[in-house]
Amino acid sequence: MLSIRTAAPEDAPQQAASMRARSELMIALQGWVKTSGNTQAKAAKLFGITQPRMSDMVRGKISLFSLEALIDMATVAGLEPHVTIKKPKAKRKRRDDELAPAL
Repeated sequence: MLSIRTAAPEDAPQQAASMRARSELMIALQGWVKTSGNTQAKAAKLFGITQPRMSDMVRGKISLFSLEALIDMATVAGLEPHVTIKKPKAKRKRRDDELAPAL
């Protein structure tokens, strides 16, 4: 389970993008730990972190991990993290607006 902090409304878009990236990485790493056959202690040693920190990752304490740290761990695990940039979808007019009579 991922633990998530709330952000101030003005920071929401930036923090949401970071949270999405970190959550995807954390979920991938959690899956890797489960399927790799490694104990948390062995995985922690491989990643160069302490076992309690590994436990925090496995327990989904996302606020304790930077995007950079999660990318580094994913790379060490043999995963291939990448960033995808998308343009925002164009806003569509609501059908009600199109059908409303002009004043």
